[in-house]
Amino acid sequence: MQNVGNIVQGSQSAFAPEEYRGRVQRARRLLTDAGLDLMIITGPENIFYLTGQQTPGYYTFQAMVLPVDGEPVFVIRQLEYFNFISNTFISDAAIYQDGDNPVNFLLEVLRGRGWLDSRIGIDKRGWFLPISVYEALQEKLGVIHDAAGIVEQLRAVKSPAEIEKMALAARYVDAGMKAGRDAIAAGATENDLVAAMMGQAIAAGSEYVGMEPLVSTGPRSGVPHGTWRRRRIAAGDAVFLEMSATHDRYHAALMRSAWLGTPPAVALDMEKTCQEALQAALDAIRPGATCETPHIACQRVIDRAGYTENFKKRTGYSIGIAFAPDWGEGAILSLYSGITTELRPGMTFHIPPALRVYGEFTVGVSETIVVTETGYRVLGSTERPLYQLGS
Repeated sequence: MQNVGNIVQGSQSAFAPEEYRGRVQRARRLLTDAGLDLMIITGPENIFYLTGQQTPGYYTFQAMVLPVDGEPVFVIRQLEYFNFISNTFISDAAIYQDGDNPVNFLLEVLRGRGWLDSRIGIDKRGWFLPISVYEALQEKLGVIHDAAGIVEQLRAVKSPAEIEKMALAARYVDAGMKAGRDAIAAGATENDLVAAMMGQAIAAGSEYVGMEPLVSTGPRSGVPHGTWRRRRIAAGDAVFLEMSATHDRYHAALMRSAWLGTPPAVALDMEKTCQEALQAALDAIRPGATCETPHIACQRVIDRAGYTENFKKRTGYSIGIAFAPDWGEGAILSLYSGITTELRPGMTFHIPPALRVYGEFTVGVSETIVVTETGYRVLGSTERPLYQLGS
């Protein structure tokens, strides 16, 4: 433990040091099971899970070097060092300067600690391991084993303390979604809605989120993953709202639909189908069921309603720790056909069935949930039905 100036080590950490010690020990056991001596961890989500380190500066190279035996070392840019002190309880930091080559610096760290001849794994499939960095390491180290999924399998099941943070995030989302719906009016812009949503979520307690809100209106709402673009809302417009919020990097997300005026019959039928599909997916969630079970239940409702071609995606995905560019943990688990991983208490998912007529409108509804011993628990409290104004 160390303090630097007025910065107290671990003072901004999301958890107490014993929480991280337990996580590191579990990760070490998995490394041993995989036949590895050491892992180079570069993904900010995995780094946060094991250490508490969080910064928007993960666009520069950072790595936690975790040996099976011995203390971990954190390779970090000088500017992030004080952030590292305040967020973690790790005593060993190897600090590089902006003029240094981070890969060469990491290799010197490995050499200096006698780790070059170890069986080394790295999270190859992470978003934040550039090809150039991996190739440079491979050239110097030879065989680098794929350790992707080792930390992720630990992250898949949340502790009660983690779920508590997600429940707080869900409360912030509820506040933001209510503000967004209250801002819907003829002449208001998509920007007005997003400003209300994010402003209220932040006022309620949210920190910066892993992905921007997905807000679109009118014909723009019929394009998947559309974001706000100054369009003014007019009578007869569909309004699509999806957002997340976060507490200590733990996210919850929510999707709701609204309409200014009277929706066409097909939109009402699609929205009703989404409501039924969501409930069918939720009712299928229980410990021991596979991840494909809720998807099959959801898909069955949609197929029966005749909207198979309007739903070409997974039913849900894991959610929790997130940094941009995503608010989910969808690379860990998906609720989709062929995914036979069993659901376990403590797993958390965002389940967002949505149907659309492309280029015309989208309707959808979602919940962030946690798997319980007997089924599921919804973390938010926003009512689900289509929100209609001025009809």
